Amino acid sequence: MPSRSGRHERRTPLAVPVQISRFREPSASERTITENVCSGGLRVVAQTQMNPDESLLVSSTTGDLRVQARVVYCQRLRDGRFGVGLHFQGAEVRWPAGNSSSAPD
Repeated sequence: MPSRSGRHERRTPLAVPVQISRFREPSASERTITENVCSGGLRVVAQTQMNPDESLLVSSTTGDLRVQARVVYCQRLRDGRFGVGLHFQGAEVRWPAGNSSSAPD
């Protein structure tokens, strides 16, 4: 029997502007764009490296999303940035319908 990755839901490609903040360093926040989303988490590309199991606050810059998330993985990308997978803690998020391949202005 094939093993499961642990993900229960497919991610949807969606570009949503968000701000991620570290609880230990709230002033070290970063604005970025989601690459893909699901009700239980998202993936962003960040300028700074993050540690697995680190707790963050994710806030949308254009809506009312504000949720605590845990870093699942952080991988260095070829351009020096980091792909970061985040899992929401104790919440599910309903994303807007439709897909977007580019960030809104």
